[in-house]
Parts: sequence; C-alpha cells; structure tokens
Amino acid sequence: MSQASSATWQLSGFGDEIDPDPEIQASVLLALGASHIEVRSAWGTNVSELSAEQVAALKEILDAKRLKVSAVASPIGKVDVSLPVEHEVERLRQIISVAKGLETKYVRIFSFYRAEGRTPEEIRDDVLVRMGALAALAEESGVVLLHENEKDIYGDTPQRVLDIMESVNSPALRVAWDNANFVQVGVKPYTDGYAILRPYLEYLQVKDALSTTGEVVPSGEGDGELDATIAALKADGFSGFASLEPHLASAHELGGFSGPVAFGIAARAFAALAAKNGVEFS
Repeated sequence: MSQASSATWQLSGFGDEIDPDPEIQASVLLALGASHIEVRSAWGTNVSELSAEQVAALKEILDAKRLKVSAVASPIGKVDVSLPVEHEVERLRQIISVAKGLETKYVRIFSFYRAEGRTPEEIRDDVLVRMGALAALAEESGVVLLHENEKDIYGDTPQRVLDIMESVNSPALRVAWDNANFVQVGVKPYTDGYAILRPYLEYLQVKDALSTTGEVVPSGEGDGELDATIAALKADGFSGFASLEPHLASAHELGGFSGPVAFGIAARAFAALAAKNGVEFS
C-alpha cells in the first residue's frame, strides 16, 4: 500500500479517562471523531463490578449516542500469579457477560504480577496455565482476549508476549499493542517488537512515553516510535481499532485519567500522526 493511498481505522478511546459519567464520555468521544468507546468503568464502577442493570443502562446511553463499544477493558490478570486459577476465570465469566451486554467481542486482559524477588522465568509455567484457562473460556464464549503489555506483568516485553501467544496458541488470545508501556520497560517498541508480534497484533492502544522518565506524553512527543508503528500497520493493511488511552493527568484507583481537555490534546496529536501516514478514522 503506497503512502499516497489511505487506510481507515476505527477510532475508540477509554471513556473513563474523560469523566466518570458515560453521557460525558460519549459526547467528548463523538466530538473528537470516534465511532467507538472502550469501557473500563462507568459511574465510577469497574466493569468487573457492573450489575446487569448498569450494563443495560450504559448500553441505552451509548445506543442513543450511536456509539459502539470496541472493547471491555477488564482488570483480569492484573493480580498476583499466586492466586488460584479459578479466581480470574470466574471474574472473566462475569466480564464476558458485560461484553455480551455491550455487544463487543473484545476483552482486554493482563498476564499477572509476581511477588517481589521472583523472576519472570520462575512464574512462567503458572502464567501459561492461567492464560490457557482464560483463553479456553474465551474461545468457548465466542470472545477474544486482548493481552496488554502492562509494565511489571509477565508479558511486559515483546519476547515474553510472544512466548504467551505461541505457548497458549489460541485464536481467542491476541495482542493489544501499547507503545508507551513498552517504553516504560526499556523497549524500543517498533524496533524491538513489531516484527515478531505483528501476526498477533489485533488492537492498538494509543499513548506515547519518554524513555528517560517513563512519563506519558501525547502521540509523537515521546520515544514510543508511534510514527513508525502507524506507518507499518498501515502498510500491513491493519484496519482494526485504535483506542486512545492518554494517561495525561493523575492516575486514580480505576486506572489512568486525563479529563476532557487533555484527552482532546491526545486525540489531536494522534490524528495528526495518523493523517501524516494516510490513515483516516471511521
């Protein structure tokens, strides 16, 4: 695909980085040109704790705004690997019901923390058992798990993400690629990871970071090689979701936060990089 031709990606974003109120989340995302929303929490309640009534109310709000859900951003796997396998499997069952209620097939997950003093190699087998169990439930339920390369989990480097993908070997487990998170563990995302992970890369989480401090910054202002990543994805024919996760203000207990103004800054920075590379949004 030539640089002159255009590609179309679906723009989404973490609504709760804008405001706890889904009405405000949806309005801001629509104003920024998004067609989808990624749901991590609503009304201050994490997706793992939303009631059926809350899910129905959220779906009604989003339908009224004509905004679809790209993914449910769950906290699955963001726990110590020493917990029993069933702990996260049961939580995933609940979150799958939320995903079904919101009519999305994607659920974001992680690959487990380890106790201080334990190495990634020491927890590898336990991680793979748990990831395999989660993927089996996802496959059975008709959803796809998106593994995010969060700092300090087992799969925080490209090589260990690849290990998970190859070892579990499930069509229900794919990669949610996060450039900033790779920077924060000393990785050059495109240089070190793109080629080996591209076969599994199904979802782009959009943020950038400085390698010197780990600080999250708008797209193109950090060391996340976002320009090269966008260009490569476009050349490869990627047509999936790009989900804004700016993390430009203080974090809170439900995850990163930006607020409407900073979220808009992040969205416009990413849109400029995308336009430079001939990528449009639907």
